[in-house]
Amino acid sequence: MKNFESMNRSDQEAYLMLPIINELKQLGGQSTSKELKRNVVADDKLIQENVLTSFKKSLSTGRKYLPFNFPFNFAITNLVMAGMLERPKKGTLKLTKKARDFHGTGKELSDQVYEISLPEWYTRSEKNKKEKIALHQIKEVNKSELDIDDGLEEDNWRSTILDALMQLSSAKFELFCRALVKKMNVDIDETIGTKLTGDGGLGGYGYITTDDFRTSRVAIQAKRWSLNNSVSSPEIDKFRGAMDKFRAEFGIFITTSTFTRDAVAASRAGTRVITLIDGDKLLDLIAKFELYVTPKVITTYELDDFFKEKN
Repeated sequence: MKNFESMNRSDQEAYLMLPIINELKQLGGQSTSKELKRNVVADDKLIQENVLTSFKKSLSTGRKYLPFNFPFNFAITNLVMAGMLERPKKGTLKLTKKARDFHGTGKELSDQVYEISLPEWYTRSEKNKKEKIALHQIKEVNKSELDIDDGLEEDNWRSTILDALMQLSSAKFELFCRALVKKMNVDIDETIGTKLTGDGGLGGYGYITTDDFRTSRVAIQAKRWSLNNSVSSPEIDKFRGAMDKFRAEFGIFITTSTFTRDAVAASRAGTRVITLIDGDKLLDLIAKFELYVTPKVITTYELDDFFKEKN
């Protein structure tokens, strides 16, 4: 089978349907769309590991976007139309009984889904009255009518921050990562892992105290790598050696890039699991802690029915 990148957009969309259903089953039947997307990428060997940080620039608007979001979101929308998924609330996806009972192949699933969703696409198309029209043509005409959140604004700011991180020097990126880990309640040691040389292979070191007042040593590694250069398992092994040198119970490995699947497996081996923070997770944490960034969009809220119902 072709790898995901070499497929056309429609084939990518159809291919993603089965991994989406299978991952939701593994996640207990319900998940946020972000968690689901990460799991699909992490577990499917046909999908490149860096698709969640591989941004492209729009020729028409000049803004950055994540190409993977389009087939992923269209696959989700088709599954919802076919009654395989539900959206109990914004950003959350839930399997229906119909999906839980499905045990066929990817081709059988996409055929079953399109049998229901294609007529719905036709119904949504007010500008196309012909009996036969290619699915991709319908979508191109009706992009503004799609019931999906393709997150183009989010893609743009995430790409902007990632570009800015890549412009930092190695020393400044390590400083940035120590600041991030400090936000994660790690008390940074100012004497270990603060130099580019002679640090024993560390980008930082600190201590974390649990609610029952037990303190553990935390080793930190930071790699400002290009998106095409994934962190491999030998780097994980090297970091674990540095953890041994400083007797760290925990390890946090941060990169602007991604981790190979072998690196993920290596991080989970042995008695001390290493927490991996790739470029995609790093952007999430930067937004969460507002680390050297300032949000510009005011959050609004929609009232639930509780407030609308008569007393």
